[in-house]
Amino acid sequence: MINWEKIKIQLIDFLKTELNKTGLERVTVGVSGGLDSAVVSALCKEAFGDNMSAVLMPSQFSSKSSAEDAIEHCEKFNIKYEIKSIAPMVEAYIENMDEDRLRIGNFSARMRMSVLYDTSSRDKSIVVGTSNKSEILLGYGTIFGDIACAINPIGEIYKSDEFDFARYLGVPETILNKKPSADLWEGQSDEEELGHSYKEMDEVLKLLVDQGKSKEDVMALGHDEALIDRLVYRMKANAFKGKLPVIANIKWS
Repeated sequence: MINWEKIKIQLIDFLKTELNKTGLERVTVGVSGGLDSAVVSALCKEAFGDNMSAVLMPSQFSSKSSAEDAIEHCEKFNIKYEIKSIAPMVEAYIENMDEDRLRIGNFSARMRMSVLYDTSSRDKSIVVGTSNKSEILLGYGTIFGDIACAINPIGEIYKSDEFDFARYLGVPETILNKKPSADLWEGQSDEEELGHSYKEMDEVLKLLVDQGKSKEDVMALGHDEALIDRLVYRMKANAFKGKLPVIANIKWS
């Protein structure tokens, strides 16, 4: 059983320590109406009080419920927020994306991060990330989009465990009960895109990553070979997203 009180104390200490290192006093967080940003914004509220900028950034493809859930969450935790629509930014470029939903989704994620970094510049703050461990391992995020941040308090928490943490923190039931979604387009679902539930994937990831078990060991425990292969492939194929750009090593003589 995970001691979430202990985890919360560690993460609040992490947030305060890392912000203190920068010499700044504020943080900026994007609040989408989803689980990850709800957990992170709740932690930031407890750590920094009103020294945080919460930004809602709907697009023309966002579901109406996402904004409603984000506002409900902010009001419950007394988080001051502002709404900055990215719809005009996406609309200005959308004709170049051939109605490709994935390209539009990635572009939207990068526009949101542009808004967050501009807000952080305005407020002399740092951007706090909202990607969980499952997403990071599987590369389920947009490079220079939602993956970008200065610090990330939940990058070691698996998505399936995060629901319990969110419930402990008091995140609204409307957020806890809905399907995980990056809200890249109406009706988009993380688990439908990935092909499995986070619970199924996280059980295998914990064995492969945290316990260092081989494929054969994981199969012997009753897990599907196709799922294991799919997760291993995604981790390898998307590992570059978690690395800094590679700079050429020049030999000058």
